[in-house]
Amino acid sequence: MRPLAHSRTRRRVVALSAVLALVALLVGACGAGSDPDNEVHSVNGQTYDLSPQQAGRLHTQRVDAIAAQVPAAIRARGTLIVTGSADGGAPLRFYATDDRTVIGSDVDFASLIADVLGLKLDVRNADWAQNFVAIDDGTVDAFVSNVTVTEERKEKYDFATYRLDNVALEVPKDSTWTYTDRKSLAGKRIGVGSGTNQEQLLVQWDQQNRAQGLAPINIAYYQHTADYYLALASHRLDGFLGPNPAAAYHVATANQTKIVARFSGAGDALQAEIAVLTKKDNGLIGPIHEALQYAIDHGQYRKVLDRWGLDSEAVQQSRINPPGLPKKAP
Repeated sequence: MRPLAHSRTRRRVVALSAVLALVALLVGACGAGSDPDNEVHSVNGQTYDLSPQQAGRLHTQRVDAIAAQVPAAIRARGTLIVTGSADGGAPLRFYATDDRTVIGSDVDFASLIADVLGLKLDVRNADWAQNFVAIDDGTVDAFVSNVTVTEERKEKYDFATYRLDNVALEVPKDSTWTYTDRKSLAGKRIGVGSGTNQEQLLVQWDQQNRAQGLAPINIAYYQHTADYYLALASHRLDGFLGPNPAAAYHVATANQTKIVARFSGAGDALQAEIAVLTKKDNGLIGPIHEALQYAIDHGQYRKVLDRWGLDSEAVQQSRINPPGLPKKAP
């Protein structure tokens, strides 16, 4: 694990970068407004609350019939322990301006689930790979952090979907190269998060390109948003393949990059979906699925999407263990 001081320094950089980008855009954007007292900002018609208080977070009631299905040990404890990557990128999961409180759409969805289940939400943070470890050893109940359903992950984990999974190719704003299809990436330096489904997609495209005699894609791996944003801004990357919501947020607030293509997180195979992940067969995915469907049916789900500008990634129903991203070729 990284030393604590290093982690705090990195979080300060990420939070400060996000705020400075917003301030710079708000100063120059016509019609944009802000409230300095609670750090609620409006950018191009979309309002973002970056405050630790999160007064606008959606809540709902406990539903006894669903709460009764929660495993007895978790009911007795009274908390739903949810982990995720705090550096997952705004607006999904990121630090508020106090550099301590994790906020974003994934925290809001976890909060709704906890409400329906009659549990207090306990939010934990870890690096991406360590989140799976925490699920495996039972120290947390659920992983809610832009997790894509994959066939490989389904062998060890259960899933309840709550959002479409779309990824975006983000490039410097003054970039002049044109994206047509995967062949356009041949010879380019493209960043991606290590261990993500975006990495799997990029590696697959590179293998297909090489098989056709094209130049390899120079894949650069990143774990922290601040690092790849800096690499894009300094043109050390030709592009970055990451979650569409994070890319759209960054384009709107930083005004340094643009999106040249969007894809399903599963490529051409199927429409990928984002889901809550739990340990397989531990009895929790059923009530989580029903909690999500309750929020969808009663309107709170849509309000969370609207709150973070994610309306285009709405699902009509939550699904348990749907078809996922195909396994990697041997």
